Amino acid sequence: MRINEVERLVGVTKKNIRFYEAEGLLAPRRSSENGYRDYAEADVETLRQIKLLRKLGVPIEEIRRLQSGRLTVADAMRRHQVTIDRDVENLTKARAVCGRLAETGATLDELDAAAELDRLEKMEQEGTTFMDGQKHDVRRRYAAPLICAAVMAVLMLGVIWLVAWAVKTDPAGAPPLPVLGLILAIPAVVIVGVAIALAQRLREIGRREEDDARRF
Repeated sequence: MRINEVERLVGVTKKNIRFYEAEGLLAPRRSSENGYRDYAEADVETLRQIKLLRKLGVPIEEIRRLQSGRLTVADAMRRHQVTIDRDVENLTKARAVCGRLAETGATLDELDAAAELDRLEKMEQEGTTFMDGQKHDVRRRYAAPLICAAVMAVLMLGVIWLVAWAVKTDPAGAPPLPVLGLILAIPAVVIVGVAIALAQRLREIGRREEDDARRF
């Protein structure tokens, strides 16, 4: 099987499949004819196992130990239960802080953020871990590709306008029609390519594939 078929079968993105391969969790054979990866049913099953464990939040290193036989599924799940219990405890404490702040009825201007941060820091020193929403703020990720795509599109439209203006100003000096069509087609193709790349990039950001790859 090729990677596109595996992606459809398992529901794991190509980016993450390649990440698993780079981490040594998956080792498909390569075709002797063209060097392409050739995925077997065993690779698909391995990916299903990885997907299951990752959905439960099992770290990569634990999966590696499971695959090598150094760790049993039972032991891995017991260890992971401890991690989940710790996460639940952290979320419970965070929920308590939210509840206390809600009960104050304070507006944002009335909120003593410095004092609250001090309380949170003391709790962190005692072992509590809080979520950091800044790490999941994706708005800036959308801005960069949108701006780059807009700049490129404007530049290419400028090229098209400049060529059209030159032809209109000096028709006698214009290149032959086929050449002119080719000149105008190049920036037009670039604009279409930029639009396709932008759509793919926004889809990746929306699906948080990059974050998945970092975690997975």
